[in-house]
Amino acid sequence: MNEFYHQPVLLKEAIDLLQCGAGKIFVDGTVGGGGHAEAILERIGTDGHLIGIDFDEEALNASKARLAKFGESVTLVRGNFAAIADILYHRGMEKIDGAIVDLGVSSHQLLSAERGFSFAHEAPLDMRMSRNEGGISAELIVNTFTEARIKSILKEYGEERMAGLIARAICTRRSQAPIVTTVQLAEIVARVVRSRTKGIHPATRTFQALRIAVNQELENIASFIPAIVPLLRRGSRLVVISFHSLEDRIVKHAFASLASSCDCPRGVPVCVCGKVPSLKIITKKPVIPGEQEIRNNHASRSAKLRVAERI
Repeated sequence: MNEFYHQPVLLKEAIDLLQCGAGKIFVDGTVGGGGHAEAILERIGTDGHLIGIDFDEEALNASKARLAKFGESVTLVRGNFAAIADILYHRGMEKIDGAIVDLGVSSHQLLSAERGFSFAHEAPLDMRMSRNEGGISAELIVNTFTEARIKSILKEYGEERMAGLIARAICTRRSQAPIVTTVQLAEIVARVVRSRTKGIHPATRTFQALRIAVNQELENIASFIPAIVPLLRRGSRLVVISFHSLEDRIVKHAFASLASSCDCPRGVPVCVCGKVPSLKIITKKPVIPGEQEIRNNHASRSAKLRVAERI
């Protein structure tokens, strides 16, 4: 078992934009290995408090060890950040002073062969963030979903141009024998796609799409943002770090919607909806890593950080 590790991306930028201060209460919705959480706890001091949430048991165990020095200033919760309202309600918390979510997949998850996230290792085709919660696995999708549904998943979540051909190849192969390992699936996709783009493996988009579908990642983001905004104190901030265009698009549109003062259809001459904006967008354009960070952590190259403030 690899030691859980996920190097926090845009750490200084995220912590500075969160405006962490002594005695404040923050949420880290994807606490992972505890990198961002540790930096927040160092700034809020013993009078502050941080609630760290993660669906991955191994991530929580790593955070527990890393953040033990902060004692009762930190509460770790196993759960889905999309359920933030329930998580805080059951802990008697009505308002918080800020929140952060880092939507990246950790190095540990990618390198742990048994998790099935990577085609670099022969492993069961799983991809579930939490294997103790049941739910669908990638193996279930590729062996039981219709060809049309598999195509839709690959096209929508992987932005795969050859989604139709890959879905057909998967269904042809599974009619002969079930597809049960990461390498089996990667080989099927590679025979269809064949070429590599800038060193990217032909199966990269397919594996991304299946992981997103298995864990309902985009749905969780879309649910989380409107759920947490009412819990933010006025003037507090929400920081979201995404790693691909689908995630960033959801964050951008959710922020824009909540910052808008009108939802009336186009063409209506006078606003009649009476909408009151709840957010102010702080980052007109996303913050991205600098050259030095990308050199030190290649995985950070696609990161985009967006910030909005409760008004």
